Amino acid sequence: MFNNKNMSSNRNNTPDSGTVNIIGAGTSIEGDVISSGDIRIDGSLKGTLKTRGKLVVGPSGNVEGEVTCQNADISGNIRGKVNVTELLSLKGTAKLSGEISTGKLAIEPGADFSGSCSMGGVVKEIQHEHPDAELAEKTA
Repeated sequence: MFNNKNMSSNRNNTPDSGTVNIIGAGTSIEGDVISSGDIRIDGSLKGTLKTRGKLVVGPSGNVEGEVTCQNADISGNIRGKVNVTELLSLKGTAKLSGEISTGKLAIEPGADFSGSCSMGGVVKEIQHEHPDAELAEKTA
């Protein structure tokens, strides 16, 4: 009925970048989250979040820490450093306090942003870089 050849051909050992990971309302996570797919947070995350996909923080979502992603739609609360390679969108209910580094920024009326923002060519790709590479980039 089943043999190892069929089961191994159906199994994919690489992460699926088309997946959506959800941290639901009422859920709290402390630690680092790393994903190649999209992430939606309606609960609470305290730590580092890195994804090559899109981050959605729902109206009840709360993130405290460093965030690195390709695109982000924020309706909830974020405190910390936010690095978005493409578009960061702060919805009307968003509250963001910290440092933003993004390619493009969209802020709806009613959104609350407190901190600093760097836009355009200063955004780094979602990779681990050597600290000296950042210094050389700023002095060039």
